[in-house]
Amino acid sequence: MAAVAPPILLTVDDDPEVSRALARDLRQRYAEDYRVRRAESGPAALDALKELKLRGDRVALLLADHRMPEMTGVEFLEQARQLYPNARRMLLTAYADTDAAIGAINRADVHYYLLKPWDPPKEKLYPVLDDLLEDWKAASRPKGDDGLRVVGHRWSAPSHVVKDFLTRNQVPFRWLDLDRDADAVRLLEANGTGRDHLPLVITDKGDVMVAPTPSEVATALGLVATPALPFYDLIVVGAGPAGLGAAVYGASEGLSTVVIEREAVGGQAGQSSRIENYLGFPSGVSGGDLARRASTQARRFGAEMLLTSEVAGLQACGSARVVRLADGTQLSAHAVLVTTGVAYRRLEAPGIEPFTGSGVYYGGTATEAESCRNDDVYIVGGANSAGQAAVYFARTARSVTILVRGDSLERSMSHYLIEQLGQLPNVQVRTNCAVVTGDGDGHLERIRIADRTTGVEEEAKTSWLFVFIGAAPCTDWLGKEVLRDEKGFVLTGPDLTVDGELPPDWPLDRHPYFLETSVPGVFAAGDVRAQSVKRVASAVGEGAMAVTLVHRYLEML
Repeated sequence: MAAVAPPILLTVDDDPEVSRALARDLRQRYAEDYRVRRAESGPAALDALKELKLRGDRVALLLADHRMPEMTGVEFLEQARQLYPNARRMLLTAYADTDAAIGAINRADVHYYLLKPWDPPKEKLYPVLDDLLEDWKAASRPKGDDGLRVVGHRWSAPSHVVKDFLTRNQVPFRWLDLDRDADAVRLLEANGTGRDHLPLVITDKGDVMVAPTPSEVATALGLVATPALPFYDLIVVGAGPAGLGAAVYGASEGLSTVVIEREAVGGQAGQSSRIENYLGFPSGVSGGDLARRASTQARRFGAEMLLTSEVAGLQACGSARVVRLADGTQLSAHAVLVTTGVAYRRLEAPGIEPFTGSGVYYGGTATEAESCRNDDVYIVGGANSAGQAAVYFARTARSVTILVRGDSLERSMSHYLIEQLGQLPNVQVRTNCAVVTGDGDGHLERIRIADRTTGVEEEAKTSWLFVFIGAAPCTDWLGKEVLRDEKGFVLTGPDLTVDGELPPDWPLDRHPYFLETSVPGVFAAGDVRAQSVKRVASAVGEGAMAVTLVHRYLEML
């Protein structure tokens, strides 16, 4: 078999001297893994990209100077995105053009802009490119026939569950749809499996699983780990932004730290197509990328990750805090941090629940994005998650309709998202609306929408309904010792005090720390905590703060 040619780093600059210097610096760092190519104008670079596309070459990075006479760097990157959408796009610009570079983030989806000069490259160029190329590799992992394959069809709810699990855990796989791919039919027949027993999962070793659960898939792929220690300083329950933030800070500060996650690293935020208001990512970052970066960082500091592990209970045993898993395993630690976040509430409308996973989806968008190409998509919800999903689907769907119960988006959605939605011609926002019924044969085919002001109902044909309404805390596993509010959110710190009085069972002379629950040594952070700010940055900050409070608690033992 012929070796696969290394991917390409393409630079575009009309100044020959700058072009040569840039290519030289790239070759010094990346020559072993990439091919460096140069072009001295936007049109010439586009011609080169078209030729590369015809040859089947991979392009990892496009680096273009902004000020070029025939075609600006922004114009080139905007057109080049159509040829190589997964390539990382970077703009080289002078300080005077910073405003244009910032505008390019929205216009051409530029991932980064770099100010000239970039000397020394070890400090100003290579760290940025290392980061971008790592992102490209994560998004471009091959999904060939020799890797993991999943056979199913787009209206199979069990198939959706497995696809969603693999996608959220960033496991590369090839999806084979029975309605669209002849190979899928042949594989199903070869294994003697019917359409009633989907999905069919085939590992790279040739092992076959029929209608497996995510836990069974995780075990087969070696994603399930066992605890390495009999006792930890800190157990973190939940691997969303708060949990990952705590894992990074806890492990980096010398605490033996283990993170327990039921589904996928990243939590609800990991399902977001793009988070654009998180500090340090001017072009935005997908929830999956943020989760990957954070989990890698936590592991680098020594934190353990126990995936697909469901927590069933928590109890205090003397100075130890014991977490019991659903499979009977018990983990003990000095302190526990609860960061289990929230789940989207179910849509209470007749005919909706039977189509969960086969036309009705809660949260995540990445799994089904390609399947609804050129179709009409409906989104229920008016907060940021709904807006981010709408922007994402607008790239491929024929139309996207956002249904909002309130009379506007202003009170629940960030201003930048509202502006983006207003600029998308195939996105419509309908206020004072609610889905009242759903119907279909085998999958969702139509919904009825009621105007809450007039009471008038209308039918809409759609097979795609994504629901982002409200949030229910994931706290059913906690015992009555951990006090919660009427909605199930965990009470911490000052919220535990009523009229200056501590909870009756509080055993210590001191007051609970700010993020500490009604059980000393058990903390809560992020969305699961009562009165928390429901933002990714806030969750990460609380996770970091919790580690400081854990240190303070450990000093008192």
